[in-house]
Amino acid sequence: MTSDAPLIEPAAAGGATSPRIDAVEFRRLDDGIPAPHRAHPEDAGVDLCSTSDVTIAPGERAVVGTGIAIALPIGTVGLVHPRSGLAARAGLSIVNTPGTIDAGYRGEIKVCLINHDPRSPIEIARGDRIAQLLVQRVELPMFVEVDELSDTSRGDGGYGSSGGHALLTASDDSTASDPSTSRAAGEAATAGEAGTGHEPDHARP
Repeated sequence: MTSDAPLIEPAAAGGATSPRIDAVEFRRLDDGIPAPHRAHPEDAGVDLCSTSDVTIAPGERAVVGTGIAIALPIGTVGLVHPRSGLAARAGLSIVNTPGTIDAGYRGEIKVCLINHDPRSPIEIARGDRIAQLLVQRVELPMFVEVDELSDTSRGDGGYGSSGGHALLTASDDSTASDPSTSRAAGEAATAGEAGTGHEPDHARP
């Protein structure tokens, strides 16, 4: 059975409707890979497994297929998170954490993994659990352009504006005395970002 219509239920008040996620349709693109499943009934996420054997060198990344495609109800989103055990013990994480699966996407879910361990490669075998998928409700508001935004106590305070660490306070003091500091830091960050563009062959689609 196929359907693009979301499962919905009446909201508790006001007569509005919101998605009720009773089930998510999926296709298994690789019959040898387990279906998405929870390790425990109460777990928020379902496990996703690798379709291939992959070795990720220290500091490198790889795009790994899961052999699964899903059809999410409109008004929901799939969020692909790292598995906490692999992150803590091996340094395996996801580059774009969390990865976003839009309701309209019908292709294979692929995970962009990264090895944060500075010394050891990470070996991934076909069938290994590499990530977890959470399905959540999401708002789809219209965006309305205005001339002015409402005032708040924070205003346009950005990175570090809420304090909470001695480094942030020291940075604020030095920036106030030397305006060039913030420019130099920004240029250094940009240069460092540009220098990380190497992508291993096995990470290219």
